[in-house]
Amino acid sequence: MPQTKALSAEQFLLTTLVVQVAVAAVLSTMLVRFWWFRRILLTEKRDWPERLVFAASLGIPLVAGVAIRILLKFPPADLMLPGSFLAGLLAGPYAGAIVGAAVGGTAAISGEWISLPFAVGCGFAGGGLREICPKEAIWHFSPLFFTDLHRYVWKLVRRFQIDWVVLLLAAPIGLEILRHAIGHRFGAARLFYLAAPTPWLWGLVILSTVLCVAVPIKIWNSARIEHRLQEQEKLLMAARVEALASQINPHFLFNTLTSISSLIRSQPETARVLIVKLSGLLRRLLRAQEHFVTLREELEAIDEYLDIEHIRFGARLRIDKQVDAGCYDVVMPSMLLQPIIENSIKHGIEPKLGEGTIAIRIARNEGHIIIDVIDNGIGVGPAAASHVKGSGIGLRNVNERLRVIYGSNYQLQLDSVPGEGTCARIIIPEISDAARKTA
Repeated sequence: MPQTKALSAEQFLLTTLVVQVAVAAVLSTMLVRFWWFRRILLTEKRDWPERLVFAASLGIPLVAGVAIRILLKFPPADLMLPGSFLAGLLAGPYAGAIVGAAVGGTAAISGEWISLPFAVGCGFAGGGLREICPKEAIWHFSPLFFTDLHRYVWKLVRRFQIDWVVLLLAAPIGLEILRHAIGHRFGAARLFYLAAPTPWLWGLVILSTVLCVAVPIKIWNSARIEHRLQEQEKLLMAARVEALASQINPHFLFNTLTSISSLIRSQPETARVLIVKLSGLLRRLLRAQEHFVTLREELEAIDEYLDIEHIRFGARLRIDKQVDAGCYDVVMPSMLLQPIIENSIKHGIEPKLGEGTIAIRIARNEGHIIIDVIDNGIGVGPAAASHVKGSGIGLRNVNERLRVIYGSNYQLQLDSVPGEGTCARIIIPEISDAARKTA
């Protein structure tokens, strides 16, 4: 049976350093997955409850790492120095001291009594650096710091100007040198440290400590940037929706005022009633502060609009509505149906001789709401239907709002037969008003 070859002291130390950096990366990745930890990272000015939550979130796994190192003889799990320093650097000196006391106190129980003051000192060192360093400069500390090291040195030599990254780099290096000096003086039984038999391995120990600080900062900064990008995307989408909605209302207002102006001389009383109806509808639109309403509210606005059209067309216009009872509380973009119905009246019913009917059919189907607006107007051919959807302001905005809000798979569908009529279909996800309020 072949015998396993034991690792030499140099190989064991090198493996320990690699695993230690990996443990720091895994721990920081696990922490950033929790929403409350990400929320704390996003705010630079933290109150005391947030600092304590941050200290507990980081301190508990660090204490567990020290315990694992002592009980299971697994040195890579011990992140006492970089962990305490990180806590102070990101949450302030007192949070760093709390984490340092917890981690150092755990080691002191097993006889490593110098660990307690040393870990508390590391927390205060990180916190003190935070107080004097620009907050955003902390997040620029990267594991690839050595790629720009020559630039920092040149700036120091040429302008006698110290870059903050140099201080962030020097702090963990100085703390690791201090730990080695104390550990060498009093022994590893009083303060844990990784003894290096050769100078190049000693340099790797210092590099490992720096990486255990820089890697979590890099991971957490990436999460901060990703969150900010998501917020910017939400704001951009909201701005686009607002811009599209603001184009629809003037379009509707212009068409309605044009109709009223044509009736002022021939039918002044009818024009007066139209103005009253229009003012009521505009008041509803001005009161609406949100770009999303329930289907019930959207249909109420449509009824007010159709009252205006009924006065214009009289008995020529008939409306038929069929709505599933469970659809009324579904949330949808406001003023989404009005341009479609207006298009049906203007291009389908108005040119038609005799009575015209607009049927509104709303039903649920597998988590979606299907809204059909069907007219028996003059209709158009398939090519003309695509042109109408892309050329008119109202329908183009409806199509764009659906795409921006719900994605490219949600679009306005037009199906028209010349001489028979047109069906405009909208399919949107079924989102209830209760879900919107609890979101």
